[in-house]
Amino acid sequence: MKKIIIAIDGFSSCGKSTMAKELALETGYIYVDTGAMYRAVSLFCIQKGLMSETEINELELEKQIKFIRIEFKTNASGISETYLNGKNVETEIRTLEVANGASRVSTLGFVRRELVRQQQLMGLQKGIVMDGRDIGTVVFPNAELKIFLTASPEIRAKRRFDEMILKGEETNYENVLANVKERDDRDQNRTESPLRKATDAIEIDNSALTLDEQRNILRTLFAEKTL
Repeated sequence: MKKIIIAIDGFSSCGKSTMAKELALETGYIYVDTGAMYRAVSLFCIQKGLMSETEINELELEKQIKFIRIEFKTNASGISETYLNGKNVETEIRTLEVANGASRVSTLGFVRRELVRQQQLMGLQKGIVMDGRDIGTVVFPNAELKIFLTASPEIRAKRRFDEMILKGEETNYENVLANVKERDDRDQNRTESPLRKATDAIEIDNSALTLDEQRNILRTLFAEKTL
């Protein structure tokens, strides 16, 4: 069975990461969490004193970006974990401080270009599943299997709202829906690598799909592409 590159793009709160992780685990592929890569850059900035609550030392970060090496390795349980310059930082990058920093560094063109370069290098050996906003259009325009995942804003907001309630967070559905729509607008209209469906991507609207139905669709698509 030949190895391929699987690119999963789509709107926020569609379940892209869950889909990608499950598919990687089932196929034995490496899961590349592009969001974790921006978190790793954020952690680097914090550790090096390049970022405060209000500013990023962009000139210095641009000088040091070439010293940032991000890898993904599968642990004993088959779960992909993030490494920054050889160190496992999977736990460190999941803090709120790092997450907030990641959203800031992701707006910098030179950061995006460097991470795209590293992502493309990861794909040389194939056998990877990568999710994000521009994987099928910018990072791997020649990926053998491209998925564009979508769902209605209302369904996505309800999913996120339910997750937040389960975590004990105080919120209301209207605010979550407004945030989903705001993110959609920002993702589709940003200057650097906006969210777009690749012309050869297979669109899956999972608004009314069960997880098992979605898994079966993916298994079929994967089997067709790896024959």
